[in-house]
Amino acid sequence: MKLDPFVAQIIVGKNFDHFTTSDVRSAYLVLKNDSTLEPATVRRKIYAELLKLVKKRWLKKNISKKKGLTRFNKTALFDVEVITLQIKCEPSNLLQQHDDKQEQLLSKLNHYKAELLLNIGESEAYKELYSEFPDLVGDIQPQYNKARDNNTRILGKIRAIEGLLKQYKALENI
Repeated sequence: MKLDPFVAQIIVGKNFDHFTTSDVRSAYLVLKNDSTLEPATVRRKIYAELLKLVKKRWLKKNISKKKGLTRFNKTALFDVEVITLQIKCEPSNLLQQHDDKQEQLLSKLNHYKAELLLNIGESEAYKELYSEFPDLVGDIQPQYNKARDNNTRILGKIRAIEGLLKQYKALENI
């Protein structure tokens, strides 16, 4: 099965589950870092990619009766190893090793930004669940706190890499 490497990179995250097409699109746009991409076109492309995984029964498509929002969940058949292998074999892979340190830092930065977006989506899902099921606050709150702490940690990594990239730019200007 041929799967877009950026989509594959996003959905293999272990905390990435119960997501919308828009969640994947947001992470995709950050990873691609291409201002010429049209969000609507990207969303349609990602939806088609997700439907491939639904057809293969790796994802389950759920449509909320309340809001009509479509969410995708990983099933027991979801095979991270097959998807990861495809990412490693793909020549345009963001995770491949680069000789240039700046390229490595940019790659890491994009990865952390995507991870941050995923965790923000997770936090929002916990907020939604809390409003839908207030009686589960004891179960939801620790998970929400963990996701929020994760966001802070990842944001720190992003700032550190951005600081290094600014130093490289300053040295290039000299």
